[in-house]
Amino acid sequence: MDAGTVDRPPLRSLLFVPGTRTDWLPKARAAGADAAVLDLEDAVTAQDKPAARAQVADAVSRAAAPTDQAGEMALFVRVNPLDGWAGAEELRAVLRPGLAGIVLPKVRSAQDVRLADQLLRWCEQDQGLSPGQVALVPLLETARGLREAYDIARAVPRIAYLGALTAPGGDVQRAVGYRWSPEGDETLALRSRVLLDARAAGVPCPVSGLWTRITDLAGLRAFAEQNRSLGYEGMMAIHPSHVPVINRVFSPSPGELDHYAQLIAAVEAAQGAGKGAVTFRGEMVDEAMASTARLVLARHRARTRMADELPPPGL
Repeated sequence: MDAGTVDRPPLRSLLFVPGTRTDWLPKARAAGADAAVLDLEDAVTAQDKPAARAQVADAVSRAAAPTDQAGEMALFVRVNPLDGWAGAEELRAVLRPGLAGIVLPKVRSAQDVRLADQLLRWCEQDQGLSPGQVALVPLLETARGLREAYDIARAVPRIAYLGALTAPGGDVQRAVGYRWSPEGDETLALRSRVLLDARAAGVPCPVSGLWTRITDLAGLRAFAEQNRSLGYEGMMAIHPSHVPVINRVFSPSPGELDHYAQLIAAVEAAQGAGKGAVTFRGEMVDEAMASTARLVLARHRARTRMADELPPPGL
């Protein structure tokens, strides 16, 4: 399997879980998270990192077991920056069957992801995994990284779920210097440009984030809606209560599904009558719109099929 042929599933919600609290994974699963990101970086103090690494490696191993309930939720690990051999050893410790991807912080350039890709290839070979099986999610947390998003996105085929994470007070705000607001006007252009870079580079399933106001679900929904309108396919989250809101925003509603189905039928009927375009609900539509509608419906059917195949909770 070549890294460029791996089919990465769309992920609506990626929930951060501290590496020291792998016992919280059932909560992430119960919340409906499409993926959990076990965090070995900022969420873990220096003295706790060795123990957290062991816990995370064990959680990933258990996720690969066919009887483990975590099979329904993708597992990622946010490692520490690859500044030396310690970073390589951390990758080696956590990369094993059951791992969906590595989240790489503080990415500055394409060279950073090329180094990570080579280390991941060695680890995959060591574990008997196909080359490129493990996704790489670069976090653009520096001004240079954000500026070079396109080059970073196209550096290696295994990159997925790339986007701009614009939380208040974090690495990105410090790097760029914006003044955060709940409306997100000050980061709208930044999120838009990074998304365009990801799309132009062919990166699958771009995601955005973050929303740090735990109890402000109305604000979260508005921010998620804005990201969805830009073209993002999901968001990273920091609290289980945020997951249902994010999942709803990044899932088509029954009304949207019906609209797309009827649009496809109208276009196909017009094509059958020898017409390339047709008026549908007051708008001119053609094959381009039908193709978009088919993509939305196909992704919805795939996600529904996966959910139907999962075991009931508690089994």
